[in-house]
Formats: sequence, C-alpha cells, structure tokens
Amino acid sequence: MKSICKKISFLSDNFLLRGILHIPAVEKPPVVIGSHGLLSSGSSPKQIELAKRCNDSGIAFFRFDHRGCGKSEGVFKDVTSLDGRCTDLLSAIETIQGEDYLGSRIGFFGSSMGGTVCLSVASQFDMDSIVVFAAPLRSRMIKREEGRTDYDEKKLSFDITGKLSKISNILIFHGDADQVVPFSNALKIFEKAGDPKKLITQKDGDHLMSNKAHQEEFISEASVWFKERLFATKSQRHKENVL
Repeated sequence: MKSICKKISFLSDNFLLRGILHIPAVEKPPVVIGSHGLLSSGSSPKQIELAKRCNDSGIAFFRFDHRGCGKSEGVFKDVTSLDGRCTDLLSAIETIQGEDYLGSRIGFFGSSMGGTVCLSVASQFDMDSIVVFAAPLRSRMIKREEGRTDYDEKKLSFDITGKLSKISNILIFHGDADQVVPFSNALKIFEKAGDPKKLITQKDGDHLMSNKAHQEEFISEASVWFKERLFATKSQRHKENVL
C-alpha cells in the first residue's frame, strides 16, 4: 500500500497556516515536522524528497508554510520573526499530536533559519530526533544570507547559542564553503549539543546544497538518522554515539 498525502490547515496566532502531511502505510507512525528557510516554503525540494524517503522507512512527514510564506496567511515583512516561527512550529506540534492515527514520537528537520527555529523549540523538549542543515545561531547570518530589506531587522534579532546545551539526538549538515551561513555555526552546534550527535561536513558545499552528491548524501543520512532515533527505545536514544 502506498503512502498518502493529506492537506492540513491550523491556526498559529490567528494566522491560518497550511501544510501537507505525508502518511506511510503503517499503523501509528512517528512523525518528522519540517521548518523551511527564511524565504522558502514547505514545498522546498529537500523537504519533499526527505518526506518520501521517511515514508519508505515508515515515518510520517509534515511540511508546512510558516506565516507569511507559501500558502499560509500573513504579510512576510509584518509577521516574520524567530518568535513567530517558533510559535508556528509549536502549533504544528499540537496539530500533529491531535491526529490520532499518528504515533507519539516526533522529530524535527530544519533548513537554514528553519534549523534555527528547530533548535530553539527543541531546547524546550526531550526531542527524539533532530536534523538541521546550515542553521545560523545569530540573526546577522540571516541578514547576510538573503540580502533583502523587505523584513523588520529588529524582529529577526536573535542569538540562540545559549540554548544548545539543552539539545541532543541531533544530526548536523553544513557545507564548509557556505558563503551565507559560516561553517563555524555547525562546529559550535556540535560543540555545545549533548550526545548523541553527529556532524556531516559537506566538502566544498554551498548554502543551497547545489551539489547533487551532497543532496543524495543528505537524504540518505538524514532518513537513516530519523529511522534509528525514532524507532529506538529511550535508553538507546540517549546512548552516547558521537561520530
């Protein structure tokens, strides 16, 4: 039996957000929730391909558009902030937990600023599994990344470095030639996060992960990480596994 896709809408601070839930043909599957980059959407190629691979492993995947992006409500310049996007992710968690055909275990995937959102929210929970790509720890990285002025810089001011010690079960991807979010961010995440953790350095990799081999590596390694962590027992999830 093939996996199915279900459109889901939910409220976050009175904004109607829209997303797609990819559901595998298994009973009570764990779920990965994706958070996209600053100017991206839940329809990014990385998320769509990762959703398919997760379904192959018996894992559901929920990709949604943050407020002001894609098909969700809100004017980008007026509503975009780290706090707002964290609230969106928390609302997505609540929505997914209300779907009784899904299991209770949840993982996060975040790309660029989406990684920042996942790290910030994950610091509040004992997360089963986290994967981030090119996540900036400070807001000045986001500003340099996009080179745009159609957002409020004050609303995007943040530094989440102090939250990293509360995070574990994390797989980190970053290109060492990233000209947008410096590779040093990945090193800092790996240094501060708790075990188990793993860092995959993509040699000569850029911020868009434009190298096809890097894309294939990401999908393969991320899906394996989610499968291993989301189906593990609690003791196995907390076993030291630094690579």
